[in-house]
Amino acid sequence: MIEMYEKAGKIVSKVRKMAVNYVEEDMKVLDLVEFVEGNVKGLGGLPAFPCNISINEVTAHYTSPWGDETLLKRGDLVKIDLGAHVDGYIADSAVSVLVGMDADSSPEDSPLSEEELDLSLNLIETSQEALESAISTVRDGATLGEIGTAIEDTINARGFNSVSNLTGHSMDQWILHAELSIPNVREKNDHQVEEGDVLAIEPFVTNGVGRVVDMKETYIYKFIQERPLRMNQARKLLNTIEENYRSLPFAGRWLVNDTPTPKFKMAMRKLISSRAVYPYHVLREKSNARVAQSEHTVMVEADGCKVLTE
Repeated sequence: MIEMYEKAGKIVSKVRKMAVNYVEEDMKVLDLVEFVEGNVKGLGGLPAFPCNISINEVTAHYTSPWGDETLLKRGDLVKIDLGAHVDGYIADSAVSVLVGMDADSSPEDSPLSEEELDLSLNLIETSQEALESAISTVRDGATLGEIGTAIEDTINARGFNSVSNLTGHSMDQWILHAELSIPNVREKNDHQVEEGDVLAIEPFVTNGVGRVVDMKETYIYKFIQERPLRMNQARKLLNTIEENYRSLPFAGRWLVNDTPTPKFKMAMRKLISSRAVYPYHVLREKSNARVAQSEHTVMVEADGCKVLTE
C-alpha cells in the first residue's frame, strides 16, 4: 500500500513540475488539462480526478468541457490541481502560477498594475507558506484544529484571508474525499490524525471575503449509487461510469470523443436528477477576488509526516 501511494506521489510531483513549465500565454486550457492527464497516464498512473485549472476568482472544480476554447491570458493567476492513482491509491497536489509574469516583469505593457502584480505574487507565496506551516504541525496525535490554526495564522499574518468553506481531506483507496476534512481556518477540532493517515492539505488564500459560492457550470461528476433507470442510454452510461471510475471524480469529456449528442446530454441529466451521479459545481470566490492554492499529499508518521508529492 505504501509503495502505491509513493508511486502515485512521484507521478504527481513530476507532472506538476512539467505543467508549470508547460503553461504559456494564450494556450488553451483544454491543451493544458490534456497535457497533465496524458502525462499521468504516460508515467504509469491514472488520473484520480480531472485536472482542475481554476483562473483568478474561479477557485475549484473547473476542468475543460468538450471543445473548450478558454485561453490562459498573461497575468492570469492559475491554480493547477492534479491527482494520480495507482490501483486506487491516490496522490493529490496543486500549484499556483502567474501566466507570463514574475517579480521582474515590467509594469509597462502589462495587463496588471504594479499593485495587482504584487498582490498576485504575494497570494501565491502565502499559499506556499501556509502549506509549509501546516505540514510542520502534522504528526501522530496532531489535531485537525492545530493544522487549521497553522494555516489561518500564516495567512492572516500576511494580511490575507483563508477560504473558510474549502478544506483539505483524508484519502483512502478509491476514495478521494474520505472521512476527515482538514480545515483551512482556526477551529476547535480535537480529532487527532494517526500514523498511516494520508492527507491532502490545501490552503486557499485570497484578499477577498474568503468564501466560495457555486457557479451554474458543472464539468466534473462522481458516481454515487446504482438507481433504477428507464432510459436505456442512461443505464449504459451509468455502467460505463461505475466500471471505469468507481467512486473517483470524472470529466464529462472523458465519456465521449466528440461533441455530445442531445441523447447523451439527456442521459447525463437523468443520472444527475436520479442521484446516481453527483455534479461538482465550479466554485468562485464570493467577492470575485483572486485566489491562490498550494497542496501536497502527506502520510502521517510518528514524529512528523512524509510529503509524498514534494
